[in-house]
Amino acid sequence: MPMSADDIERLIRRHIPDAEVTIHDLAGDGDHYAATVVSAAFKGKSRVQQHQLVYEALKVEMGGQLHALALQTATPEG
Repeated sequence: MPMSADDIERLIRRHIPDAEVTIHDLAGDGDHYAATVVSAAFKGKSRVQQHQLVYEALKVEMGGQLHALALQTATPEG
């Protein structure tokens, strides 16, 4: 069963409460999404560390309901 954009956003926000999350369904199939996540929690972290925080929030779903996620991360100031 595909995962909804709302479910992805909810999981990310549960793990990163201050996150501003934008989700786009890339293929219309509920399996392939692009996400932009902006959070102060990313400050001082490398891009890899930022992505790891997001993937940690989604680890239960990656490879299951959520097949692919193109991810962009940033801090609120840019």
